[in-house]
Amino acid sequence: MAPNSLTDTNSPLSADQARRVQQALADLDASQCQWLSGYLAGLNAQAAGSPQIGDAPAPAASAALTVLYGSQTGNAEGVAELAAERARAQGFDVTLASMADAGKKTLKEVERLLVVVSTQGDGDPPDPALEFHELMMGRKAPKLAGLSFAVLGLGDASYEHFCETGKQFDARLAELGGEAIHERTDCDVDYEETAEAWIEEVLESLSGDLATPPPTQVAATDASQGGQPRYSKKQPFLAEVLTSQPLNGRDSDKQTLHLELSLEDSGLDYLPGDAVGVVPQNDPGHVDELIEMLKFDAESPLEEGRVLRDALLTDFEVTTLTRPFLKQWAEWSRAPELQRLLGEEARDELRDWLQGRHIVDVVEQFPVEGIDAAQFSAALRKLPPRLYSIASSQSAATDEVHLTVAVVRYETHGRARNGVTTSYLADRIEPGDRVPIYIDRNKQFKLPDDDEAPLIMIGPGTGVAPFRAFLQEREERGAGGDNWLFFGDRRFRSDFLYQTEWLKWRQRGLLTRLDVAFSRDQADKVYVQDRLREQAETLYAWLEAGAYVYVCGDAEFMAPDVHQALRDVIREQGGHGEAGADDYLRQMQQDKRYQRDIY
Repeated sequence: MAPNSLTDTNSPLSADQARRVQQALADLDASQCQWLSGYLAGLNAQAAGSPQIGDAPAPAASAALTVLYGSQTGNAEGVAELAAERARAQGFDVTLASMADAGKKTLKEVERLLVVVSTQGDGDPPDPALEFHELMMGRKAPKLAGLSFAVLGLGDASYEHFCETGKQFDARLAELGGEAIHERTDCDVDYEETAEAWIEEVLESLSGDLATPPPTQVAATDASQGGQPRYSKKQPFLAEVLTSQPLNGRDSDKQTLHLELSLEDSGLDYLPGDAVGVVPQNDPGHVDELIEMLKFDAESPLEEGRVLRDALLTDFEVTTLTRPFLKQWAEWSRAPELQRLLGEEARDELRDWLQGRHIVDVVEQFPVEGIDAAQFSAALRKLPPRLYSIASSQSAATDEVHLTVAVVRYETHGRARNGVTTSYLADRIEPGDRVPIYIDRNKQFKLPDDDEAPLIMIGPGTGVAPFRAFLQEREERGAGGDNWLFFGDRRFRSDFLYQTEWLKWRQRGLLTRLDVAFSRDQADKVYVQDRLREQAETLYAWLEAGAYVYVCGDAEFMAPDVHQALRDVIREQGGHGEAGADDYLRQMQQDKRYQRDIY
């Protein structure tokens, strides 16, 4: 994008400086110029004495603002950082804080508060926010008369209790005497635009508190990444597939793939515990079935020069049912049964009815006449990327990133179903093809700085992926700390993922202990939580010695069962009561010695 002519007469630059800046800008496109604008604004803020968010000294007569976040995977944290950045640029004296570090004192001294919080699973607070959430919902919560606040919730509209944690904080802050300056906003998985709009509207509402008008707004940055990486969800890197290798034996009833992707020339970097976001495409067969059922023309034009079939392949979620879509379809179809299911008295029945159904099932069961392609696509949410825990250390796999992918296939209501991203990677991607990806940081799931600290890693199925990365990293570092892995799957002969590598590390002494649970190899099913209880005495000794506990995998069943097993071990081996065991685990979470990456 060629900039306006820049000279020493219309700028504070010398003639030589103006010439060099002009040359540098000449080759940049619009998005690159926008990024550069934000980057220069950040440098300017640092030069003014604010090197870190939350550390900036308050300018004269500025208004204090606290941005508080609760984040499981980093999305809420990224939005909070962006809100803090924008607020500082307008002249606010900003304090940015995690709910993990917040308490009564945090709120009692605050006049203006922005809350950004995600919901974990179907209605739970994120792990770092558990203690603060308990405080706020309990009798010890502080009175907050005089507080001005606004709440942004992040969640997934396919869950019944969508953005429940944000709703709870919003209601509770009002109950405690706070005054909402902006209506609570709930964000679905495609949250970036909604989050940025919320930030702008909230700061506009607060602008009257500033002694001087806010300066001209700096260029927008990406809410999900704080404007830092070159490649992101909006601009993914096209990574070449180097390897796609099956991990299960031939007689397995599961399909798990080990993928190796090239990061060469991308500039992308990652740490063990981070995830890769894969930007997928929908199954063409499923898209064509949906278009035919709706009696649409596949080439129907949409906005921005797109046509319907291409948009349904790459832009929109065409499988997962969300309540906003159901409500829109009920309005269009006027189907009494669908309207009844959406009623408050049928909440439990709707939950059961939704199981195993996709958008195509609703379109088939409740036909609609008179809508066009544009109306239908407007009712869909954007196709979200899928996150996969990284199964490699960049120290060991230079210019590569490895993934462990469980391919989802099942049948419900007379139709074969496939996981959107897993079937894309398994059925339509081969070595040599390129896959759009980006790195998703996870600050809540990281190796300790102390290489001598012992690790306890609990990862059944593909939940074992980050622990492959952990051990590769510890091997590269020459870390001396003990490492204990609990792994589980269905059958030893066909489902022992990365068996050769674990046994190699066990032989070398890097993997100190290895306990496995194969549920289908005996009459009574055995799971990782059973192995935890079997090793209770040794496990508790490791905890007392300062071990870090990591759990990765299924959030609905495995994670609660493992959590209960840990509580039982602590209670029985340490002589703690129920409350004491909870306090023990809560303190471990506070000390970042109990970390979970669950989904």
